[in-house]
Amino acid sequence: MEQEEKSGTAEEIRGMLPDDKTIYELAELFKMFGDPTRAKILGCLQIRDLYVGEIAEILGMSVSAVSHQLRVLRGAKLVKGLKEGKEVRYSLDDDHVTKIMEYGLTHVNEDK
Repeated sequence: MEQEEKSGTAEEIRGMLPDDKTIYELAELFKMFGDPTRAKILGCLQIRDLYVGEIAEILGMSVSAVSHQLRVLRGAKLVKGLKEGKEVRYSLDDDHVTKIMEYGLTHVNEDK
């Protein structure tokens, strides 16, 4: 697909960019997807909501390692947990996370 040629001076383009704080936050968000373990966890949760132990079993990891990554993902607002008795059931935080995963997978599988 050819990109449409767009015009604008350097100053105009600079004015259209998000501010530095927003760019930093965006870069931090994408760092979350840059870790293969976190990407696998997100992939699991894209299929269905899961408990920590289930994720650990699926990925062949320890519960503590999965819990650590879930804390990081929760801090980045990519997953959320719902307390059910003594356990927490995890899910993707919202549809945006699903779309990011879908677009990313579509992109990396483009020429396969």
